[in-house]
Amino acid sequence: MKIALIGGSGFVGTNLISLLSKNPNIQILNIDKQTSIKYNSITTIANVLDKPSLISSLKGIEVVILLAAEHKDNVSPISLYYDVNVEGIKNTLEAMEMNGIKRIIFTSSVAIYGLNKENPSENTPADPFNHYGKSKWEAEQVLQEWHKSHSDWNINIIRPTVIFGEGNRGNVYNLLKQIASGKFLMIGKGNNKKSMSYIGNIVAFIEFLTSKKTVGYDVYNYVDKPDFTTNDLVYHTGEVLNKHIPTTHIPYWLGMLGGYCFDAMGWILRKKLTVSSVRVKKFCAVTQFDSTKAMDSGFVPPFAIEEGLRRTLETEFGK
Repeated sequence: MKIALIGGSGFVGTNLISLLSKNPNIQILNIDKQTSIKYNSITTIANVLDKPSLISSLKGIEVVILLAAEHKDNVSPISLYYDVNVEGIKNTLEAMEMNGIKRIIFTSSVAIYGLNKENPSENTPADPFNHYGKSKWEAEQVLQEWHKSHSDWNINIIRPTVIFGEGNRGNVYNLLKQIASGKFLMIGKGNNKKSMSYIGNIVAFIEFLTSKKTVGYDVYNYVDKPDFTTNDLVYHTGEVLNKHIPTTHIPYWLGMLGGYCFDAMGWILRKKLTVSSVRVKKFCAVTQFDSTKAMDSGFVPPFAIEEGLRRTLETEFGK
């Protein structure tokens, strides 16, 4: 099987290539606008916005895994979300059609549901609150329309929740780093649940879809259970690192006020600051999602989420 990852030079792509490369029956191509630190020998430099390059690069490919996305909270200009996440899927589909490729796995996001929803499943109406979520939902709608006229295609959409693991420098890493430092400031009561995905499990699920789900159109939330509260993360961090983690609680309204102050400061300084009102809102939100469909698909996660958290904490913050 010849598989192309588009946008595979990042955290998820690098771990996915590591897993797929263990199978001698799979040939892998990475297409990315940046070089791969670990897998540069199989990487072709191309931008998802450059359709002619995609058409050329995808010759002979059987399955496309589209990972490329603009996803950070502070992307500027805002139009980049829609250029990359929406126009990118259009270019990819057209390049696939030109090469006779009929199988795609697309990584969307649970951001399409919005904030503070009650354990949404794949059937919950989309209600994104930010441009990242809106652009991902628009990309999914492009796929929906495409499938209406390409019913013989195999399309799998994964909506993962926040992904963490060894080597990642995203939101979960920043949260765990703050907790592990012992200087953690808790905004709110800390009882809000946080659905998360361990990197070893999400790449295993993508591998599962390449080999087991070869027909039809399906959408899957991906979440590793159980869901931890922020208080749970503080507790587990202390247990794994064998240290007492003191926490100071401040009211939500005060945290949001501070976030707006940082927004104003960033606008004045023309800098992207690590604290913002959006990040405070996301920190305090309930981000709990239903993953029954993925877990009933026949997939068995290779790691318990507690094991993934332990591995991450020991690797990143252990002595």
